[in-house]
Amino acid sequence: MTHDPRPFGRLLTAMVTPFAPDGSLDVEGAAKLATYLVDEQRNDALVISGTTGESPTTSDAEKDTLLRAVVEAVGDRARVVAGVGTNNTAHTVELAHAAEKAGAHGLLVVTPYYNKPPQEGVARHFLTVADAVGLPIIVYDIPHRAGTAIATETMCRIAEHDRIVAVKDAKGDLIASSQVTARTDLAYYSGDDAATLPLLSIGGVGLVGTSTHFTGPIAKDMIEAYERGDTATALSLHRTAMPLFTGIFRSPGTMLVKAGLRAKGLPAGPVRLPLVDASDEELHQLREDAAEAGIVL
Repeated sequence: MTHDPRPFGRLLTAMVTPFAPDGSLDVEGAAKLATYLVDEQRNDALVISGTTGESPTTSDAEKDTLLRAVVEAVGDRARVVAGVGTNNTAHTVELAHAAEKAGAHGLLVVTPYYNKPPQEGVARHFLTVADAVGLPIIVYDIPHRAGTAIATETMCRIAEHDRIVAVKDAKGDLIASSQVTARTDLAYYSGDDAATLPLLSIGGVGLVGTSTHFTGPIAKDMIEAYERGDTATALSLHRTAMPLFTGIFRSPGTMLVKAGLRAKGLPAGPVRLPLVDASDEELHQLREDAAEAGIVL
């Protein structure tokens, strides 16, 4: 089946989840941050409750409240994708149903982590979720976190489902990704900011970013330049953003994004354990990386 080649646009950010100083969910802050990411960082869509959004340490009720606040805040200016992936298929289906009711435009479903299922189990996990809901699904392939890679044959198999339309690709295997983009209609979004331009060259369509809390306009211009055939400009923008594309991951991205947002006076708040707030030294390094990319934090 032929899908929209860019079902969620070109640029998405995996949004952090703002917390109040006491660690509780900052709903007003989430709405404000979502508005900033859409209106100032030029995102076509936002991913809520991904790993960057501290989904492992937010409750199901908090995820629902957060999603509703963000959907209301961005209105029709952007799409909102809800992270619903867990290592329990039944729980993922529950979260998917809740996200659909809350107004999500799509779902991000990660490979089941820690329990390391065989490829048959990986396939059945995604197909079970896709069968259960009416929303389009982005499959999140990130073996260095999940412990299991989605094999090329498995990806091609699940791509036959009408509602599995895209991949957030953090596998770091351009050959495998190239094989899938050649054999399916899946829209490939880079899950690694620095790998976006290489992925575009083999059929990718965009980025689900982390540094794009700050680098959104550069990343958007880079993708659009590549699409119109201006590869020299795309490469120049890639090189401009590289210090922050990579620097945001010197420590867990959530920690550094929140430190950078706090420095800019934007909603972020603390992180929840087992993450810890970035140190002064880490913030100093982040500011240096940002400055090298022409961004002031």
